[in-house]
Amino acid sequence: MIRTASARMTPARRCRGVMAALLSVVAMIVAAPFSAGKATATDAAPDTLEKIRETGVIRIGHRQSEPPFSYIVNEEPTGYSLELCSRIVDLMAERLNLPKIKIEYLVVSSATRFVMMRSGKIDMECAATTNNAERRKLVAFSFPHFVTATRFVSLKEAKIQKIADLAGRSVAATTGTVNLDQLNAINRERGLNISILLNKENAGAFSMVTSGKASAFVMDDILLAGQIAAATNPEAYVLSQETFSRPEPYGILLPLGDTAFKEAVNESIRTIYASGEIYRMYEKWFEQPIPPKGQNMKLPMSPELRAVFDTPEEYKE
Repeated sequence: MIRTASARMTPARRCRGVMAALLSVVAMIVAAPFSAGKATATDAAPDTLEKIRETGVIRIGHRQSEPPFSYIVNEEPTGYSLELCSRIVDLMAERLNLPKIKIEYLVVSSATRFVMMRSGKIDMECAATTNNAERRKLVAFSFPHFVTATRFVSLKEAKIQKIADLAGRSVAATTGTVNLDQLNAINRERGLNISILLNKENAGAFSMVTSGKASAFVMDDILLAGQIAAATNPEAYVLSQETFSRPEPYGILLPLGDTAFKEAVNESIRTIYASGEIYRMYEKWFEQPIPPKGQNMKLPMSPELRAVFDTPEEYKE
């Protein structure tokens, strides 16, 4: 855990400090891949399909604790996003006339996913990553496979209902997320004097709410629902009605500039959506008990997500 605010700092000074830290992280993320490019003396776009054709292997980045999208059960990666990606790889093998493509799984986090994609250590990241204009400068995204918005979770007994109720409190967030950017923006704009507690993983941030170290945890609503469903006492928590953002899509992370690979992934997604297979996957992961504890998200498909499945197209906003 990293505490970013000090009780002895003024709000303005604290904001400047947080912004400086964020800009430093972004600069490191952007600079590292370009430094690697200079070392190899090449700026050529990757040819992922040719690499897969030659090796018969694809490397997929996954999370350790992001149910129901991407997490670990009995030491095996599993979840909605990973099942979708596995099916995409099956269809890609048919496209390349390969009997099978072997999947090598690598653990990524919110802080490392873009660096590992930019450095070529993974070919796809299958988790719950928001597609937005700023991130598309670093990586590419597939067609959307989920739609979500940013909210906060708190204990019911705390009676925190609105974003304004977070003023002067400690709030947990996960590093390298859009949610942290949105929390920082509202904290500055409204002068809420929120003390932000950073964690590397969602599970750590959620546990801070459980223990009382943080009054709330700001994250995508569906991921908060997953943490609540997996908690010992789900009835103790409540999601905010007020959101930090309008609905935004999740996409599969892909290498920037590899148009042929992106088209192959999207063509597979189009096939999965058109066949209706995606509706079976959705029901399995969002409307039925999931491993390891049999928690049930009980989340009917939203009209926005149904529209995505009916007419898949690239998100450019």
